[in-house]
Amino acid sequence: MLRERLDGLTDDEFAWQPAPGSWHIRPDERGRYAVDYEEPDPIPAPFTTIGWRVVHVAECKLMYHEYAFGEARLTWPDLDSPHIAADAMAALERWQGLLVSDVAALDDADLDRPARTNWGEEWPVWRIVWTMIHHDLWHGGEIGVLRDLFRLR
Repeated sequence: MLRERLDGLTDDEFAWQPAPGSWHIRPDERGRYAVDYEEPDPIPAPFTTIGWRVVHVAECKLMYHEYAFGEARLTWPDLDSPHIAADAMAALERWQGLLVSDVAALDDADLDRPARTNWGEEWPVWRIVWTMIHHDLWHGGEIGVLRDLFRLR
C-alpha cells in the first residue's frame, strides 16, 4: 500500500516543507546526506517533510534487517541518506526486498527466535516483523495525507 501511494512522487513534493523548520535530508559534515534527527527526540518533535518520512521508513527497514538478520554492524551515521525522490524510492524498494527475503525464509519456529534490534534489545522475530508492518502503516498514512495537502495547497 505504501509503495502504491508513492507512485509519481516528485522532488518538489519530496522536499516540500509543510511547516517552518521541518526536518528533511541535508548534507552533513562528511559530505554525505543524513536525515535531521536529535536524540532524544525533542518534545514536540519538529514536523517532517515527505522526503524525511520516506527515507526514515526505508532506512528503518535496512536497520531492522541489519540487526535481526544481518551482521549487526551498521550504524545510523554510516548511512548516506537518499536526498531525491527517485533515489529514496529505489532505497525503499531495495531495503523492503531485504526484509521480504528474510521473512520468506522463516519457518514457524523462527518467529519465536530472539533477534537483535539496533538499540541493543532482543525481541522475538515476530515482533520485529509486526513492528515493521506497524511502522509502514503509521508513516504511510502520514505520507498519504501530506501528498494530499501538497496537491491541494
